[in-house]
Amino acid sequence: MIYFVWVPLLVPFLAGPVGRRLLSYLAPRRAVWVLTVTAAGLAISSTAALALLVVPGATRVHAVAALGDLLTPLATGSPDAVVAVATVASALLLWCAALLVRRLTRRAAQLRQARRLAAGADGELIVLRDDSPDAYALPGRPGRIVATTGMLRALSPAEREALFAHERAHLTDRHHLFLAVTELAGLCHPGLRALREPLSYALERSADEAAAQSVGDRHLAARAIGKAALATRAAQSPGAGRPGFALAATAGPVPRRVAALLDREARGTPARRTMSRVLATGLLLCLALSAGSALEAAGDLHASIEVAQGESPRD
Repeated sequence: MIYFVWVPLLVPFLAGPVGRRLLSYLAPRRAVWVLTVTAAGLAISSTAALALLVVPGATRVHAVAALGDLLTPLATGSPDAVVAVATVASALLLWCAALLVRRLTRRAAQLRQARRLAAGADGELIVLRDDSPDAYALPGRPGRIVATTGMLRALSPAEREALFAHERAHLTDRHHLFLAVTELAGLCHPGLRALREPLSYALERSADEAAAQSVGDRHLAARAIGKAALATRAAQSPGAGRPGFALAATAGPVPRRVAALLDREARGTPARRTMSRVLATGLLLCLALSAGSALEAAGDLHASIEVAQGESPRD
């Protein structure tokens, strides 16, 4: 166990660099799923590894040893080192648990706020009387599109429809859930925080593509997003009234997103397909390596417990 248990704690640091490269080759919708599944899986594996590090030190506590009917503590190294590692792992687990509870509580409060904001709306669109241009997707049941009068004045009718199609895609595909999963994964392991930025970009690109398909004009979608971003950033307090959990078309690297919409290079070329498969496979291999190492460490720990109980380890 001593070797395998460290792999899930180290692998997440590789996910960020690979994830950023992935966005240049993989279709946005697929990138969203690959990044989210990888983040969730690596978070679970690293948390399990921390829990496995706690067990050997815990068995040196008489009450724990008696509870497990252990005749001897688990022999996994120097007693002082084992206890020290278990203490640090326990502290990290408690810290992660506290962060997760705090974030989940805040997220629940934000969703309640979204429901209150949407309660008085009759349709899909909520128009706020505000000269500061802004528009965003407000998740909930049902979700709403929020736009200020300043944003509506900044765009033509066709551009408004493209912008609304972008925000509608965020709601339809429930992008806030993907973002929430990745944020929670980042609380479990610091290396996974690097996945939040590429995931946010992939979510916006996915909504961009959905908007372009909805209006049937990639140039119109690109122009609407670019004008909305310029109008928002020209305001004195851009996005000041926007809830922190809302997804907006004007977020992230807008020039890069507009360039992607206008890029006529086919994403389906053999070279791009090959590179996308390589990078996606690399991320999934990181996930498989992490999960496999955690399972192997758990198996070794189980065998050690059987030995400490005076039993012969089972194959």
